[in-house]
Amino acid sequence: MTERRRIVPYFLLGPGTIWLLLFFVVPLFYMGYLSLESGVVGSLSFSWNWGNYSEALSLYDTQFARSFLYSGLATLICLLVSYPLAYTIAFRAGKWRNALLFAVVAPFFTTYLIRTIAWETILSDQSPVVDALRLIGLVPQNGHVLATGSAVIAGLVYNFLPFMILPIYASLEQIDERLIEAAKDLYASSRAAFLRVTLPLSAPGIVAGTLLTFIPATGDYVNAQFLGSAGNQMIGNVIQSLYKTQLDYPAAAALSFVLMALIMVVVLIYIRFAGSEALMGEETL
Repeated sequence: MTERRRIVPYFLLGPGTIWLLLFFVVPLFYMGYLSLESGVVGSLSFSWNWGNYSEALSLYDTQFARSFLYSGLATLICLLVSYPLAYTIAFRAGKWRNALLFAVVAPFFTTYLIRTIAWETILSDQSPVVDALRLIGLVPQNGHVLATGSAVIAGLVYNFLPFMILPIYASLEQIDERLIEAAKDLYASSRAAFLRVTLPLSAPGIVAGTLLTFIPATGDYVNAQFLGSAGNQMIGNVIQSLYKTQLDYPAAAALSFVLMALIMVVVLIYIRFAGSEALMGEETL
């Protein structure tokens, strides 16, 4: 009986482990092998060509920087929009809570590509939205929104907003409101109770939402392709072009590895500071 209990955890981990090996580790190994080859499709040869990595950083540094800039701004905007909304749903929505949660996830009923194409129509020069922006002076009379960096960031914010809202809501919804009431009973103002109780307890949701938004937004290429111009290309557009158009698989694979490495560095730094502060905030409570 004891031996069976020891085997059960490994048995439960088995399907997930096999899935990761087949669809993550093996493709990752193949992509690493591919990144060290030379030539194009049809004449590839393995040659330990580390030059693919140096070229990736030297030729496409602008696209790398733009990707992190756009995804960083989009993540920040998502956080500023999501926290008040998640707070309202968790503590103020009442009987409307389920309806508001449904509104948050409703965009997922439409494919990512269709949603982005819809934004291409919304931000076109003839749309009522752009006319309204011109009317209030946010856009010049002869200016346009589409094919700009602002349009790409707006698309990223819209498409990844639910990934920020839901983790924050999950953290807020688990907070015992008696803790907030206790803080106010101890003569804390509403602002102090929020800063000392609500915000620290919801920090894990903020960290999770930030990661779930920033990581996929950095590698995204759909928004830049449909809402931006040639001057707004992100690194995902370059990788997609190398794979699909230029058929330069080694360069595309090297770029993918460099992108993963840079994202990992940024994420580790973020978790080191933001994550540790979240844990410290919980411990002080």
